[in-house]
Amino acid sequence: MRRGGEPASSEPSASNVANAAEWSALRRLLPYLWQYKWRVLAALLFMVGAKLANVGVPLLLKQLVDALNVKPGDHAALLVVPVGLLLAYGALRFSTSLLTELRDLVFAKATQGASRSIALETFRHLHALSLRFHLERQTGGMTRDIERGVRSTESLVSYSLYSILPTLIEMLLVLGILAFTFDAGFAAIAAVALVCYITFTVKVTEWRTQFRRAANVQDSAAHTKAVDALLNYETVKYFNNEDFEARRYDENLQELRRVRLKSQRSLSLLNGGQQLIIATALVAMLWRATQGVVAGELSLGDFVMVNAFMIQLYVPLNFLGTLYREIKQSMADLSRMFALMDKEREVADPPGAQPLQLQGQPTVRFENVQFAYDPERPILQGVSFEIPAGKTVAVVGASGAGKSTLARLLYRFYDVQSGQIAIAGQDIRTVTQASVRKAIGIVPQDTVLFNDTVAYNIAYGRPGATQAQIEAVARAARIHGFIAATPQGYATKVGERGLKLSGGEKQRVAIARTLLKDPPVLIFDEATSALDSQTERAIQHELASAAQGKTTLVIAHRLSTVVDAHEILVMEAGRIIERGTHADLLAQGGRYAQMWALQQSADVVE
Repeated sequence: MRRGGEPASSEPSASNVANAAEWSALRRLLPYLWQYKWRVLAALLFMVGAKLANVGVPLLLKQLVDALNVKPGDHAALLVVPVGLLLAYGALRFSTSLLTELRDLVFAKATQGASRSIALETFRHLHALSLRFHLERQTGGMTRDIERGVRSTESLVSYSLYSILPTLIEMLLVLGILAFTFDAGFAAIAAVALVCYITFTVKVTEWRTQFRRAANVQDSAAHTKAVDALLNYETVKYFNNEDFEARRYDENLQELRRVRLKSQRSLSLLNGGQQLIIATALVAMLWRATQGVVAGELSLGDFVMVNAFMIQLYVPLNFLGTLYREIKQSMADLSRMFALMDKEREVADPPGAQPLQLQGQPTVRFENVQFAYDPERPILQGVSFEIPAGKTVAVVGASGAGKSTLARLLYRFYDVQSGQIAIAGQDIRTVTQASVRKAIGIVPQDTVLFNDTVAYNIAYGRPGATQAQIEAVARAARIHGFIAATPQGYATKVGERGLKLSGGEKQRVAIARTLLKDPPVLIFDEATSALDSQTERAIQHELASAAQGKTTLVIAHRLSTVVDAHEILVMEAGRIIERGTHADLLAQGGRYAQMWALQQSADVVE
């Protein structure tokens, strides 16, 4: 209870916010459909024509019934009048179906085109979002939202254009015919029944929507847990946690079952109430028509027409609750997908950004770069260095020093908070992201492959590459022999995330596809971390050859891989604490020399 004089809360309720988002989603859908405006208009014309033909059926049925009231033995009337009406009756029935099919056929391209455009735009937008979004997302729930959102486009069009709108048109036509043909009493009974029916349906369906929303939440949560557990299949097995994952999954399934049972009970209430309203109206209409027939004011055909109109009108209304619920749900699903499209791009090209301009090998420069994923935990603190054109600079240091963050910033997965990163003298924040990433090739520490063939994953570095080019880089990455020895060769499937390959094999595929891309700037982020010592030494020579004449940033933990770098930077806690060649740093006797001695002693022990 509010205290006296205390104003009521002006904040909108969650329900009102949801409704506003749903209607906003519907408005955003219309431009996608309006791209096919002539098809939309043609479909509307076919729909109106189908409804006019449908309403004409009871009128013709009345004429047919009345025409059957002929004198015994009048065979000529029986032959001429009813046969003609029967043919007309059949023609109207057929035209109703024909116009409906034409409506569906004409509008199918608009529906499918809108679905395709929305799905593609969402897909492109998700790829344009920052790495931060993708690190925080729940893949299972997000894919579920996209799937339901695309499906809801078709559902909204189907239910609104094919069901709700035609029913409304038919209602108006029937009410007009009843009022004009008989008297206002018939139209009043039908109108009152329709108002009661629609009001009851909308109110109960609005109340039921909470159960559907709750069911969707539990469904997405269950799907997310299932996908997450299956993606991490090996980890689940390592720790013998199959039962644990099953229990987590079942918690959502149990809640989903509980909510769906509530939804079913409320649906039974809705259907029962609808049938009561329909039955009451039908009895009232037929009773009034019966009185008219007995009094001689109405013919038997009029009685049949009234009955036919009521049945024809209320059959589609039987599904109004379901249709309204599905439309509301489709609008909610669409709004969730549009919410994904509304996610702000943390890293965006400035208006009018031009592609990166390169002439020959570029110089890469970090100038007083400061960056933090979380404001309370700085990662880079005033980092400055230069990679001269065609030279190799290596960055070493303990885990968490900020080494891999340099690669992420250079790729513009994030933007620096202070300072500048420049390629060929151009601040990468002022040029297009696509041109920056086109100029850079990376072999990451954690290689993830597509669930496709080895050839596809190598060719991903340059889509459209020939088989000869693919095999050439595979040889350079020392993986051709392994591929050729498999039964299917380059057509071998690598499995989900490349799990059918060993860590070293995945790393060599990553090296091969980067060699195929052949960019002017290279990043090797722990590129040989998953390789054994023998293979590492072999590939190190190939990496050195690949980096020859290219501007290269090498991020390494194993110091033996960077001894030939033109300059080595030693990072600690987000700062460069030492820099120089391998020999210079050993002579200094500082942190690098300590790390070298420690790793050398470890190699001796091995």
